[in-house]
Amino acid sequence: MIWYGYAFCSATRRDVSRSTCYKRLGRRIIVTKKFGFWTLTCLVIANMIGAGVFTTSGFALSDLGSPHVVVLTWFVGGLIALAGAFSYGQLVRMFPESGGEYLFLSRAAHPLLGFVAGWVSLIAGFSGAIAFAATALEGYVVPDRMRPQWLPLGSVAVATIVLAGAFHGLSARVGTITQNLIVMLKLCLLVAILLFAASTLPTGDWAGDSVDGKTLSGWALAAAFATSLMWISLSYSGFNAAVYVAGEVEHAEHVVPRALLTGTAVVLVLYVLLNAVFVYAPPPESIAGAEDVAAVAASSLGGMGFESFVRWTIVACLLTSVFSMMMAAPRVYAKMADDGLMPAQLQFRTETPLAAIFVQVLVAVLLVLVSSLQGLLSYLGLTLSLSAAISVLCLFLPSVRTKPLFHIQHFLPATYVLCTLTAAALMTTLNPWQLLGTVVTFAIGLIAYYVVHITGGSRRDGKSKVNHAGRGERP
Repeated sequence: MIWYGYAFCSATRRDVSRSTCYKRLGRRIIVTKKFGFWTLTCLVIANMIGAGVFTTSGFALSDLGSPHVVVLTWFVGGLIALAGAFSYGQLVRMFPESGGEYLFLSRAAHPLLGFVAGWVSLIAGFSGAIAFAATALEGYVVPDRMRPQWLPLGSVAVATIVLAGAFHGLSARVGTITQNLIVMLKLCLLVAILLFAASTLPTGDWAGDSVDGKTLSGWALAAAFATSLMWISLSYSGFNAAVYVAGEVEHAEHVVPRALLTGTAVVLVLYVLLNAVFVYAPPPESIAGAEDVAAVAASSLGGMGFESFVRWTIVACLLTSVFSMMMAAPRVYAKMADDGLMPAQLQFRTETPLAAIFVQVLVAVLLVLVSSLQGLLSYLGLTLSLSAAISVLCLFLPSVRTKPLFHIQHFLPATYVLCTLTAAALMTTLNPWQLLGTVVTFAIGLIAYYVVHITGGSRRDGKSKVNHAGRGERP
């Protein structure tokens, strides 16, 4: 089955206009190009603005002690994300197909590395992130103090995941249009929050003090900064969302890189401004270590009414985050199935990879039932950062490089890799146990790869699609 073919229908050139145009030729299903620049930009924004921006600053303030350093950390994290968006854009120009890290590493390095990256996507990159966003959404919809006794813990999160799977499984067009509309609403609500916060500046009693006079310096500050940067990197990790559907984009090598940079830049501005409000508006002791830092800040600014408005804005943000990841994730597993590294049932059989969506829903629901919010935060931040850094390293391989190694084109990718690996190293020196979950995830991926090869996979010719010299061969 070939689901990333290049057949185009005669529909108009409007965004999403080709969402229902696909051909079934025997067992060959050729999915046409149906995602445009604005849909991809919305996909990036929706993936990025999720649970992290509304929960991370409380933990970061508890560790760093200073609101100024917290805001600086968000700004630095945004610059690193922009460098990552540029780097992923370069990778898409080389490999304009769906699949993300799995595709890049399989084609540029080795199928083993690609399989492990795909495994990380299944367990952490998407399933863990979906579970994290859905769990945070439940915390805002039904806070513990308001939860009725008849409502089981996790039920709202599970229902949200199932709903997202149903929308994207039934129709690519319906799922995409719904997501885009909610993203536009989300941006309007976030701007409204910033405008209200700005109106309170002249009369508001904004704090901005350190937590109980806590100040860090030297190695302690560097380690705490790195830990917070890893947490914050999870909030920025959606900068690469558009690459997972690149095979369904016309002129992907040009459109996807622009969408990555545009979406990331918009989110960078919003994140810095929002978190400045979160950490400066309320007294620092009230938000240090708090999971619902955004709601606490809103209550401090405008009382219960504004807090309620912010809570439902957060719900909209988390909902689009779950929807967008449910849109992108199954494309990775479908690509792996097409290469023979996952069961053939996960391939595209209609305009959506229905079986892959079902698997994604199932794994995310299981993680909701067994995970905690803060535990997911540290695990996901470290695991996804390392996976992304390894993928960007593909740009330096001789089989991929089009310029000399020290060309200016490699400055931003090198910056992204260096900053990510440095922050990860500092974080693990502070708490080595945080590396355990990441190591176990990668190790299980290695074992699973060799099991697939021993059993022959879903088809024997999967390897034929991977050019071991480094380039992907388009059938």
